[in-house]
Amino acid sequence: MTAAAKETTLRTGEGEKKVYPPRNAVLRTLQIVYCIYALLLFVVLMFVVLVLVLLCTLLGKVRGGNAMYKVMNGWARVWCFCIGMWHKEIYEAPVDKSAQYIFVANHISYMDIPAAVLSIHQPIRILGKQEMVKYPIFGLIYRLAAISVDRTSAEGRARSVRALKAALAQHISIFIFPEGTFNETGGPLKSFYDGAFRIAIETRTPIKPLLFLDTHQRMHYRGFLELTPGITRTVYLPDVPVDNYTMAQVNELREKVHSIMVDGLLRYQKKYKQDERIAVAK
Repeated sequence: MTAAAKETTLRTGEGEKKVYPPRNAVLRTLQIVYCIYALLLFVVLMFVVLVLVLLCTLLGKVRGGNAMYKVMNGWARVWCFCIGMWHKEIYEAPVDKSAQYIFVANHISYMDIPAAVLSIHQPIRILGKQEMVKYPIFGLIYRLAAISVDRTSAEGRARSVRALKAALAQHISIFIFPEGTFNETGGPLKSFYDGAFRIAIETRTPIKPLLFLDTHQRMHYRGFLELTPGITRTVYLPDVPVDNYTMAQVNELREKVHSIMVDGLLRYQKKYKQDERIAVAK
C-alpha cells in the first residue's frame, strides 16, 4: 500500500477536508520525532506519578483518592507544558467548586483524559474503560485512581454504578463519557448511554456538560503518532438540574443533554471557522 493510500481524510466543519498524516514528508518526520519525545516523557513522568499515587493509598479511600487526582492534575500540567500544549477554560456558566456534579463530556481522543483531569477543580472520580488497565505503569495508576467499567458484563456495569453512587455519597463529583467509546461517526456526538442520567435522577445530582473542543486535533483516535502541540479548550455549559425528573423520564433527560452538547459543539465549530477566515483575510 502506498503512503498516499494510507492517508486518512477527515471531514471538519462546513464540509471542508483535512488530511492526516501531513502530506509533507519533512513535517511528518518532525511529528514522529515529537511524538517519540512526548511518549518518553510520558513514561518517565508515569514512574514519578506511580510512587506518589502509591503513597496516596496510605491516606485511605476518600482522602487518598482525592490526593491522587491532585497528583494527576500536576502530572497533566507538567506533561502538557513540556510538549507544547496549553489548556484554556471557557465558562458559559460558573462551576460551584463546593457543589456536586455529574460531569459529562464528548469523547473523541485519548487526550480527553488529560483534558478531564485539568478541567475539574474539585474532588472527582472518573469512570473509564476497563481495557485501559492493561497498559504497563499507566494501567496500575488508572486502576487505583479511576472507576473502571466492563461494558460487556452486566455485573461489571452494576459494580461501577455502585462505585459511582458511593463517590457521590461521599460528596465527591463524578465524571462520565456518556458516549462510552470514541466518536468515530464524523458527527458531533454519538448516541448516549443511560447510566449517567439514571444516576443523576436517582441521586438528585445536577449534570454539568463539558465540551472538549480540540483534543481530537491534538491526538487523533487512530494512535499516539498523531500527537500535535497546541491548545486544548474546555467549555463549561450551564448546569442541567434533575429535580423535576423521574426515572420514567431518563430518555428525555438524556436527549436534552445530548441536544445541548451538540448545539454547543456546532456553535464553537462555526465560530472557529469564522475566526480562521478572518485571520486569513488579515
